[in-house]
Amino acid sequence: MKHGTQFQFWHDESGAVAATYALSLIGILGVAGVGMDYARLAGMDSELQNGADQAAIAAASQLDGNTGACARAAGAANALVANQTLLASGDNAVAIPLETTCDATGQVRFWQDKTKSTAATSDSNANYVEVFVTARSVDYALLPVTGALRSADIQGIALAGLGSSICKVPPIMICNPLESSDPGFDIDAYKGDGVRLVANDGGGYTPGNFGYLETNAGNGAIATARTLGRVEVPGDCIAADGVTTKPGEQISVLDALNTRFDIFDNGLNNSCADAAECPPSANSRKDLLKKAGPQCGIGNQGWQVGPNPYRPSSSTMPLSNTEADALDPMGYPRDMCHAISPTGNCALDRVGDGVWDRNAYFRTNSHIYSTIPANTAFRSDGAAPTRYDVYKYEAANNLLATANVGNLRAAGAPICGAPGVPVNSAQPDRRVLSVAVINCTAEGVIGKTTGVDVQEWIDVFLVEPSANRGNGGSRITDKSDVYVEIIGSTTLGGGSTAGQEIRKDVPYLIE
Repeated sequence: MKHGTQFQFWHDESGAVAATYALSLIGILGVAGVGMDYARLAGMDSELQNGADQAAIAAASQLDGNTGACARAAGAANALVANQTLLASGDNAVAIPLETTCDATGQVRFWQDKTKSTAATSDSNANYVEVFVTARSVDYALLPVTGALRSADIQGIALAGLGSSICKVPPIMICNPLESSDPGFDIDAYKGDGVRLVANDGGGYTPGNFGYLETNAGNGAIATARTLGRVEVPGDCIAADGVTTKPGEQISVLDALNTRFDIFDNGLNNSCADAAECPPSANSRKDLLKKAGPQCGIGNQGWQVGPNPYRPSSSTMPLSNTEADALDPMGYPRDMCHAISPTGNCALDRVGDGVWDRNAYFRTNSHIYSTIPANTAFRSDGAAPTRYDVYKYEAANNLLATANVGNLRAAGAPICGAPGVPVNSAQPDRRVLSVAVINCTAEGVIGKTTGVDVQEWIDVFLVEPSANRGNGGSRITDKSDVYVEIIGSTTLGGGSTAGQEIRKDVPYLIE
């Protein structure tokens, strides 16, 4: 019996687990220590990254292209974001230095592009901001047994930009007419210049052609016409960049654009029920005359070219007083270098030089101008007025009287859609459009193309309506032509141009 008990004890293994556990305890504690230190490290990384994200978003909200944008962005990153990292060793504050220079050095860096290939050099081209939170480290609790006392430095880094949308405007784009010589389209160099735009005619999007952008307003020509004509533009906002072009030339939809000039062709019922839905500008002065009667479209019974239209023979010499006095009352004319022929001979081809025959315009409209006003009447700086300056001046001073030309009438105030939308008011100006300038060749725009970069959003003044002027070899313009004058850059930062909210900006993280 005794021998059996001793033998049984010798072979009893019920207590072996304790020994095994004791031997593995060191490893278990090591793994737990590594896990705890790693969790602290990961937690600190999240804290620093969160601080960087918030700082970058705050900074990006200030990148409006105006003077002081970089300084305001750096100040927002430095002061508007308060954060703490509770897991780092030493000082717990998330630190972002105040670096206000528009460059791509240091811990607050400004870039012109989201790929970070071109550093910003000024407030106007600082489009993206990159924030580096001061690096921190963690003192390990249990890993020192492995010889590691402190983690490597960890830094939060974030890149943000200002995501923008263009709102409440017709979705129009133009192919940069100077893509080969000025791909950035320096808008300041072209203010007041006339631009001859031609609808995409099936030959592709080439410099100077124009087309439309996709919205959720619907498919087809009718939907596009509604966006061009209606005072309440259907559809949502359009992204300020990364736009999608709309296929199809759709020259027919320009009839809807012409409603802004008081021209209402037949077949508009699907896009414009009446003038209340697609009203004209209260100043609808143009180069077409109206025949007496109810017809309001373009043709022999409605709006038409007068018997003595402005047709200069020189692109450099304005008409003499005698020549001007023999003309019908003029609408706002093209630049002289565009007015001499269907294509003109302007040095920049589709872009004019801003030189238009002001003397002829004022003399032919002697029924509203007894004398030619001084430049200061139109502009405080005394510079020669643009067509847009004269348009606003005439509306402000009620110089919109009708003149009779035989059985035709030259009208400033609308006849078909009276009274029209006031100029110089809080309402959107019906003859001002914001359009996207795109490098169509470089972007490979063919039909529907997505993710297209926009070089500039510009405001343009509608000078002439779309119309066939003349016949055969004597034709001066085609219906596909739209003539505009460049006003300037589209207002940024939720502002307005001519009373219209056109842009909304929301900062967003990129990486």
